[in-house]
Amino acid sequence: MNYDRNSNVVRSGNAKRLAVLLLCTGLTLAVGSPAAEVNLPDIGSPADAVLSKNDEARLGSAIMQQIRASGDLVEDPQITEYINEVGHRLAAQANADGNYEFSFFVVDNPVINAFALPGGYIGVHTGLLEATRNEDELAGVLAHEVAHVTQRHIARRIHSGQRQSILSTAIMLGAILAGAVGGSSEVMQGAIAVAQGSAAQQQINFTRANEYEADRVGISSLAAAGFDPQGMGSFFEVISRGSSPSEARMPEFLRTHPVSSARIAEARGRARNYAPVHTADTITYGIARTRVIVDRQKTPEAAVSYFEREPYEFQSDVQRYGRATAYLRAERNDEALRIFEELASKDSKVIAYHIGLADAQMAMELIAEAVSTFERARELFPRNIPLVIHYADALMKIGNPVKAHAMLLDLFNNVTPTPEQVRMIARAATEAGEDAEARYYMAEYRFMIGDLVGGIQFLQQALRVPDLDEIQRIRFEARIDFVRDFMSEEQLQQLQRGRGIG
Repeated sequence: MNYDRNSNVVRSGNAKRLAVLLLCTGLTLAVGSPAAEVNLPDIGSPADAVLSKNDEARLGSAIMQQIRASGDLVEDPQITEYINEVGHRLAAQANADGNYEFSFFVVDNPVINAFALPGGYIGVHTGLLEATRNEDELAGVLAHEVAHVTQRHIARRIHSGQRQSILSTAIMLGAILAGAVGGSSEVMQGAIAVAQGSAAQQQINFTRANEYEADRVGISSLAAAGFDPQGMGSFFEVISRGSSPSEARMPEFLRTHPVSSARIAEARGRARNYAPVHTADTITYGIARTRVIVDRQKTPEAAVSYFEREPYEFQSDVQRYGRATAYLRAERNDEALRIFEELASKDSKVIAYHIGLADAQMAMELIAEAVSTFERARELFPRNIPLVIHYADALMKIGNPVKAHAMLLDLFNNVTPTPEQVRMIARAATEAGEDAEARYYMAEYRFMIGDLVGGIQFLQQALRVPDLDEIQRIRFEARIDFVRDFMSEEQLQQLQRGRGIG
């Protein structure tokens, strides 16, 4: 077994302390090095003196630990796979030099918002995904956020305010995170106001400049990736028109990304510089958006009612998929099964139809049929993440965790799993009787969420499992030694005090 032997380890278990440390280091470097007006080669941005790209990645990773711990991440593999597919398609155009490893995720929040974190982490609220009318509009938002990262706006923002105190800058970044993830404009705006003081207008102007630059770079990426470059201006216009004059009801996206008529006009004008593009929404866009809509309904009955508003014969395939998914949620399994059979027969290239059909067969306890559906789909779509996740879950339900463990191990040795997916393989290993490997996976899960002490304790438990083979022992001990090198004195002491626990 070789899963995750070389995984990166977050260098501190205390995300807040790391963020402040990075800010302190960056600001100290910036104070004594004003830029000289000399015609020099382009060897980097002044932002590098404040926050290097490595530090951006570490800070972004630390913030992501907090977001994961909040429990607000959408863990639906079909939604996550889709948003990363579109995001990486855009990032490939904006990130030509490969300086950033982008990661896209969805936050379970009905507020219309999206945000960029240091190091290439891009978050989208479910409310924004639902609010988009087509794939080009969603791509426009993602392209804008990708541009914030590639143009290093967070580091440049710190650089622009280097005369502010370290505390003020830390408060500002904390406020941005709180407002972005939680959709709380009051928390964000209040904290920023305290942090900025008399420099508020200067900061606002700098933010506006960032927004225009992100629009310009983002529209270029949209066009290069094959999307309609009008998608960005179109979404800005739609949410601007639909917003209430009352600030309390204004979409969060308009507060964090102020949109004026002049900005909309400029975005529209820039898009006209590119050749017209006639696009059609992919089926995966419709499916991801539909899954969000089904999930946000308060009751299964409400989900069914939403998709029964139109007669079945007049509905598109995506709407019928939504109806079948709502039926599954309401345990109207026979009705769901009939629709999924029709969809899968009509278009066998859509992975979601195969997954839906197998899930419906499982719900009706048609076990042999469900396994056959999953196996046929695996032949068509080998190592597809959502498919393997759904199949592995089904295998554990029918008492075959050994095969589930093997499938997940094969997948995660080829693609990077999310923390929740690591927990899933740990469960499969436990049920398969692979106790040492289960504890190893749980150790990796704890490392991924920033708990270095807890991770090592799981590895110590793994070392105490009876009949441990020598290769496993060497691997677990090497992992402990590797992680200990990144632990603080406080963490090492905590680990020493907890020796023997578990």
